Amino acid sequence: MEKITTEKQLVEKIEHCGSCLKDKFAGKDGKKHLVVCGGTGCISSHSDEILERLETLIKERHLEDIVTVNRVGCFGFCSQGPFVKVFPEDRLYRAVKVSDAERIIEEDVVNGRCIEDLLYVDPSTKEKVERQDDINFYKKQIRIALNGCSMINPEDIEEAFGNGAFKGLMRALKMSQQEVVDEVLKSGLRGRGGAGFPTGRKWQFALNQNSAEKYVICNGDEGDPGAFMDRSILEGNPVGVIEGMMIAGYAIGAHDGYFYVRAEYPIAVARLRKAIEDLEKVGLLGDNIFGSGFSFRCHIRLGAGAFVCGEETALLNSIEGKRGMPRPRPPFPAVKGLWGKPSIINNVETLADVSWILREGADKFASIGTQGSKGTKVFALGGKVNNVGLVEVPMGTTLRELIFDIGGGIPNGKKFKAIQTGGPSGGCLTEKDLDVEIDFDTLVARGSMMGSGGAIVMDEDNCMVDVAKFYMEFICDESCGKCSPCRIGTKRLLEILTKITKGFGTPADLEDLQELAEATKSNSLCALGQTAANPVLSTMKNFPEEYKAHVVDHVCPAHVCKAMLTYVIDPDKCKKCSLCARNCPVNAISGEVGKTVFSIDKTKCIKCGLCLSNCRFNAVYKK
Repeated sequence: MEKITTEKQLVEKIEHCGSCLKDKFAGKDGKKHLVVCGGTGCISSHSDEILERLETLIKERHLEDIVTVNRVGCFGFCSQGPFVKVFPEDRLYRAVKVSDAERIIEEDVVNGRCIEDLLYVDPSTKEKVERQDDINFYKKQIRIALNGCSMINPEDIEEAFGNGAFKGLMRALKMSQQEVVDEVLKSGLRGRGGAGFPTGRKWQFALNQNSAEKYVICNGDEGDPGAFMDRSILEGNPVGVIEGMMIAGYAIGAHDGYFYVRAEYPIAVARLRKAIEDLEKVGLLGDNIFGSGFSFRCHIRLGAGAFVCGEETALLNSIEGKRGMPRPRPPFPAVKGLWGKPSIINNVETLADVSWILREGADKFASIGTQGSKGTKVFALGGKVNNVGLVEVPMGTTLRELIFDIGGGIPNGKKFKAIQTGGPSGGCLTEKDLDVEIDFDTLVARGSMMGSGGAIVMDEDNCMVDVAKFYMEFICDESCGKCSPCRIGTKRLLEILTKITKGFGTPADLEDLQELAEATKSNSLCALGQTAANPVLSTMKNFPEEYKAHVVDHVCPAHVCKAMLTYVIDPDKCKKCSLCARNCPVNAISGEVGKTVFSIDKTKCIKCGLCLSNCRFNAVYKK
């Protein structure tokens, strides 16, 4: 593609690519267009092989004049992937296998027949759903941060132009820096990285600093267990995030931006790197961008996977080549950040929202959401829920809608117990919170937080003491050790929780747990330590009876904590088949095939659960 040196050339390029993309999806070019999910989840399920097979079949059968195939970003509905979507019919095939590629070409492309068994089946109505937008998982979503994902090829900047890329930057460059900041303030955008600080206010602090050097940093170091929002945005539309960074750079007077992305995201990093290289080649990154007088360059730094580097000052240290440990604040990064210069740090989702806001207008963004939390929020919905995946919903959506309408409810008819929002920094919300509107302030008021957007659903089979222990194990591993309240406090919290789950807990331990959790929260240096006790405090508050059962009765009501459970064979259900005994690794089960009921020797049992999983007659149960 030739260099773009003027605004007129850029406008013409955007209009041309937009027309081509629109005509393509509408089938006006006389072809069918297949798009294959290229997100990490679907790639792990062989979507790249599906794409390759489709390309081979098209070439072998000389069908290039009637069909094309393209790789796109994440569809979001991860539990149903890999996906292949057919345009112009807007037909979505799910759970596609490599062996299905030939059928898609032969039956759909050549003969125009829908392949019924590859369609999504609504679990409540049992009806097959052909169009993506008619699936309940998608009905209540609004894609702003995820705009373009599942529609455009993330490695083709012409498709990014077709999706409206750089319209926001062009508008911003016709405004003053203060006007851009005011537009972001007017939108009501709050940082999507966790704390929800108003984005425009952060930019204002940096704009007010008198410095020849300023920096914009994109925090792509999401480390919450089960979180994959930022990864999917970078994989699906990296140009949109780059544009958001450039708008931020213009607004505060910065000419360099740094992407800090964890090295465990190789696909996201590769696509981001290619987007930067392509934009440099066409002159949209570098000096005097399309003759505007604005210059900007992007750089990539890879994180080594330290959770604490999601904290902005620890992230700055890491970029500078230092150990990833937080700095005392003030001074805040907007005053003294990267290499001592004013810097703003926004996460991937925030910058993706920025490019949309400048393109579509602050009023349109502010019309979505609640009074205190505008726009949409991307959640990685996982755990004990039927529809696992990435969802973007308006602020104000209730937890009930998220879990039961979009998420499809709890598998196997189990009862909902809790949802952990905000990852290790958040808390567990219960059935009484299901009708709470999701926004920054209501979640905090309920003892949890928005965080970056992780949402882990739990059912009646989850032990909440064990859940608190799991998150505390994670926090202990990830604490940088700089301050003693976090370094020592989280370790002691884990020791108490471990003692309780092993059956040695006492009522006094609960008092110690509460006091230590509050002390860790009040005295830690950074947000990691300050929020580390949230899972403990929220589970103690919402599930006191479970903690009491562990320390008073020494039983785990959910039958999760191994030290407090036993496996028993119901003599009335035992068929004397010996299947349990044959699968026991320590010979703890005795009985005579066809003659006597089998029984488990509790002194030998290692509680591995193989007897339970192998019994075909539900004769084995946990007690």
